[in-house]
Amino acid sequence: MTTYLNAMVAHNPRAVPTAGNFRFTEDMVERKLGEGAWQAPLKLGTYRMDFIDVPQGVAAVHAVLEENGMPILFGARFKVVDRKLTEAETMVVRSQAESMLFAPANLTTPSAEMLHVLTPAERMTREQLVAAAARYPEGLRVGSFVTADVPFAPNAYRFENGVRMAGPGCTFQPPSCENMKTQRIPTLAGMRTRLVAVDEDMGLVLYLLRFGRGSLVGPQFDGKELVTFEAFKVYGGQVHAAEAVFKAFPLTASSGWD
Repeated sequence: MTTYLNAMVAHNPRAVPTAGNFRFTEDMVERKLGEGAWQAPLKLGTYRMDFIDVPQGVAAVHAVLEENGMPILFGARFKVVDRKLTEAETMVVRSQAESMLFAPANLTTPSAEMLHVLTPAERMTREQLVAAAARYPEGLRVGSFVTADVPFAPNAYRFENGVRMAGPGCTFQPPSCENMKTQRIPTLAGMRTRLVAVDEDMGLVLYLLRFGRGSLVGPQFDGKELVTFEAFKVYGGQVHAAEAVFKAFPLTASSGWD
């Protein structure tokens, strides 16, 4: 991950060790490594949260970069085989017009909750982590985290593109948003999910979620859906946090990986 990000800033794709079958997408469009955001003036920001799935050879990230002097949100998934990249799936979010929510200035360092180191008693199996996190998109499908019985911790929160949308101190229709489990949510029956990474050591589960029709508000988002790399902090049998980097994409768009 560090090699890749440094190579982007240096505009040097040759610094990235890639396999012969390597594929790269940016915002669901297949490209050659070195195209897209690679071509803009970039700097690394201070915010970076990694998700490392050792058994699957997957590394993923939420990060804030600077492009042409302005902050952008960056999400990515890499597949590594024999120390070489075989897959790179990336998302670049540059503005509120692309995503409805956009507050990268709120993301300076990873949250204490996401960095929490698990005690032996808090650790869960891979299967348990996935089962707990999977209740979240199921709640959105049926329009109720209560009905889906998502095992939220009492102080569970949700960040979306740097905006605190649920949990203590939330900014979306407080005080109703402070209890994440009972918060009013839309019914998104078209929700699609793809498991991206499970970091068993840190209790992190990362999904690629496609929220479907009705997930974005406003005429500028007609025919589009919210697509997110969404991470869940899970330990002690509870979901403690959800943090997402997302962007609007056409409903008909193919990610190239599904």
